[in-house]
Amino acid sequence: MGRVSGSGREGLFDGLFGRGAVGVSDPDWLQALLDAEAALARAAERAGLVPSGAGAAVTAAARAAEFDAAEIGRQAALTGNPVPALVRALSALVPPDARSAVHLGATSQDIIDTAAMLLAKRAIAAIRADLLVAADKTADLARAHADTVLAGRTLLQQAVPVTFGLVAAGWLAAIDESRRELGWLARRRLAVQYGGAAGTLASLGGSGPAVAALLADELGLAEPVLPWHTERLRILQLAAALAGVCAALGKVARDVTLLAQTEVGELTEGAGDPGQGGSSAMPHKRNPVAAVLVLGCARRAPGLLATLAAAAEQEQQRAAGAWHAEWETLSDLLRVTGSAASWSATLLTGLRVDAARMRANLDASGGLLLAEHVAALLAPVVGNLAAHDLVAGAAARAAADGTGLEVALLSEPDTAAALAAAGLGAAELAAALDPAGYLGAAAEFIRRGLAAHAHVDNQPRKGASSGER
Repeated sequence: MGRVSGSGREGLFDGLFGRGAVGVSDPDWLQALLDAEAALARAAERAGLVPSGAGAAVTAAARAAEFDAAEIGRQAALTGNPVPALVRALSALVPPDARSAVHLGATSQDIIDTAAMLLAKRAIAAIRADLLVAADKTADLARAHADTVLAGRTLLQQAVPVTFGLVAAGWLAAIDESRRELGWLARRRLAVQYGGAAGTLASLGGSGPAVAALLADELGLAEPVLPWHTERLRILQLAAALAGVCAALGKVARDVTLLAQTEVGELTEGAGDPGQGGSSAMPHKRNPVAAVLVLGCARRAPGLLATLAAAAEQEQQRAAGAWHAEWETLSDLLRVTGSAASWSATLLTGLRVDAARMRANLDASGGLLLAEHVAALLAPVVGNLAAHDLVAGAAARAAADGTGLEVALLSEPDTAAALAAAGLGAAELAAALDPAGYLGAAAEFIRRGLAAHAHVDNQPRKGASSGER
């Protein structure tokens, strides 16, 4: 279901690109800004800088429903961001003896950056939950279809046999890796921002670092080594991880759309809701809606990542425009990533595998997918290049006349002689052309993927180190 927009209504496209539990609407942003202000007031009280009870008073007033987001937005046009207007509105709701705790020592960027980190943390929890569903369902597919043979395809052409279990294991590895990366970021790189006017917290004297540590504790975010007003690597890392999620899920969705084509028919999406997959013009259509919408979300991620990468180079102690470019861009990236994850959970939960169609499509080539296998068996007798050329010639004849690779191999005297010299009689050649006998390490790779999946949350990010507190 789509999130409620800032206007209080669901948008026309929210059910498509705002699906799932990621919240980055105006109310979500407003509450995150207020949560940052409230946590700062509590931290200041814990540090002994404001009267007892001030933190609780600010927290009690910091409820988004009590604020006029539209009016704050209008006032933001006067100052370049919504925080000054928010601070005035919040102060008006706080008892006079607690107002000194509002926005103590902070600058607008402190509150907006910290709110962005809160939104990211909440969004990552929702995204990872959907990724876990998707990964578990993919693991089920890998287990169930470890021996289901289908045509492996390279450059969109049939290549050699694989198993659908191996295909699913490949999907699983990418989903698990993206989930692991998000978990690491949530624990280590989502940090509070608290630097005051220019990153020195001068207005707090020597108390600034202590308040920053308490603020991090209040919000459950990391404490950075120092303020990061114009050092935006953590934003870029977050964006890259979100784009990585979209890439992993887009790969799954693209494979599904290709294998769900009418002429291929190896996969179909589950029925889902009544009418899902229908066409406005063609009554017979059953479109792969979930996969298409995953791709629609995923296609937007690279552009959003590029904008955030461009915005990462910022001037001196406060950026003139680059910081401002981050707000809606990051929101959009969180939103489409959350939607892609939610649609992927639905897609993989209902995905239907037609093993018989997979085998029929594989057999339709008349054994051509096993040409590499036959060449490998001939190579010890005639050499690698000669074996390749002999089998390539037979494959070309088989494709031209439709007789199949076995007939083409045996009908050419030189090739038949080489087969005989290699000890490949009729029975041995038939075995060599059995797809199930040429799967290499597919079973082992599936086992490894499933074993890794079972321990995703216990595996540290390789090479990770951080100075965050």
